[in-house]
Amino acid sequence: MGGLTYQLPVADQVFESEMEIKRSRFLTYITRVQSEQEARDFITLVREMYPDARHHCSAYIYHVDDSNDVERSSDDGEPSGTAGKPMLEALRGSGMKDIAAVVVRYFGGIKLGTGGLVNAYTNAVTSTLVHVPRTRRSVRDLYTVHFSHNDAGRIEATLRGTGVVITDTDYGADVRFTLALKLGEHQQMESQLSSMAGAEVELKDAGKMWVESPSD
Repeated sequence: MGGLTYQLPVADQVFESEMEIKRSRFLTYITRVQSEQEARDFITLVREMYPDARHHCSAYIYHVDDSNDVERSSDDGEPSGTAGKPMLEALRGSGMKDIAAVVVRYFGGIKLGTGGLVNAYTNAVTSTLVHVPRTRRSVRDLYTVHFSHNDAGRIEATLRGTGVVITDTDYGADVRFTLALKLGEHQQMESQLSSMAGAEVELKDAGKMWVESPSD
């Protein structure tokens, strides 16, 4: 599934900031994106918010399972290499993936020069990144396990209370839980569950999946 863990912005939030340099206004927007379409939609959204601005520069990085990360940037009319690339470098420097930044510039009549533009777009992104809460996405091993209806409620409450991720609960003749365990936790969990149930418990492999959890 590609890299086993990485940090990303919290979901469903847009973070923004504004700075002024020599009368030019720089409006920065950062959010989570996890596909090319989501990134393009976000850039379009910001562009439509400020249709009269001269530049809507952008950069984004998102993870692709079993492939390289996708990284894109656009100077959107600024001199080549002065906006999109430094914005992308700022995103890389954050250590996060699945992230997009758009910087809107209203030109103030005073040219900043190549170095000034690079610094401005870098600072516009880095000053916004410090306000972006992080979460962590990790590959977990999935296992199913069955318990009687009499034991299931107690065991489920104990598991959730200790932070075990239960991705599915199926009620039938008995109760089947699907657990998402950190890599290598299988035997320890079997032992723990056997102790809780008062009988030997066997976990059955059910594949892998991505799970989000608070960042360290």
